[in-house]
Amino acid sequence: MNNKTVSIHIVAYNSADDIIECLTAVLAQDYPIEQIVVVDNASGDGCAENVRAFFSKSEVTSSGVSEVASAPSVEVKRPSLLLLPNLTNTGFAPAHNQAIAASKSDYCLVLNPDLTLAPDYVSRLVARMEANPLIGSATGKLLLKADPQLVDSTGLRMNKARRAFDRGAGELAVNWQQSGPVFGVSGAAAMYSRRMIDDISVDGEFFDSDFFAYKEDVDVAWRAQLLGWQGYYEAEAIGYHERGWKTSGRDSKPLFIRRISYINRYKMIYKNERARTWLKTLIVSLPYELAAHGYMLIKEPQLIKAWTSFFTQLPQLRKKRRAIQARVSR
Repeated sequence: MNNKTVSIHIVAYNSADDIIECLTAVLAQDYPIEQIVVVDNASGDGCAENVRAFFSKSEVTSSGVSEVASAPSVEVKRPSLLLLPNLTNTGFAPAHNQAIAASKSDYCLVLNPDLTLAPDYVSRLVARMEANPLIGSATGKLLLKADPQLVDSTGLRMNKARRAFDRGAGELAVNWQQSGPVFGVSGAAAMYSRRMIDDISVDGEFFDSDFFAYKEDVDVAWRAQLLGWQGYYEAEAIGYHERGWKTSGRDSKPLFIRRISYINRYKMIYKNERARTWLKTLIVSLPYELAAHGYMLIKEPQLIKAWTSFFTQLPQLRKKRRAIQARVSR
């Protein structure tokens, strides 16, 4: 199993308070990590400088080899660092595409900077995915850092109205001991196989860069399922997630974020919904759509402007839909 290479990809934006704890846990993995790719999206809090300083202190060289202090004659493989500082905040999806393109590993772990992994997180997921070549994505049991007895995510589920949720969110962790297949995995700590990445990418993009952020992991999960790949939840692989935005109120999120989170669902449905299921999905989702949009028009009418981006990007969305659906129809 150890001949399969793994790279860990972290997109940071003003993540200086979290990323060192995240990287410390990455270096403590019991599976050899070939490369760590950190894309810094124009952070203003010194995040990139913190990453450089941390790796300098950790004695990680450009070749990824450092000496063990207690045994100077023995060299131990350590991951190389690739730090990619962006001049602007390109968004989660484009930045992770940037990281994926910069690596060649067999497996890519997409990891949030506010998430801390148990030492065997990577090894457990790689073992599971190697045991079944149809598993293209996997996640462990992600717990809330603030209260590790509670679940943050055990994967993704999608209902018939095409609304996606983190499985088990807020529930007791002891109730989620059973590993098994899932619709998809949360982008907070998602292991993707290179084979799946290459297979389901559209025009060279794994994540849809038009999404900027939010629901890009659900979009990937849906596309992967359409094209014959499986997602998996490994209950014994543990991670701890800060997820501060989730516990804060909706009103605390910037309007820009609320708009893209809202409209990305419709972009995702447009690209991935099968022609034969359009009507059924419309009928099932109609009560929710009427209620949600009634609320929006009264409480958040400014969200309606998000449709501008949908129609502006419609030619690209149509092209992506054709590419996906043509393969599903084979």
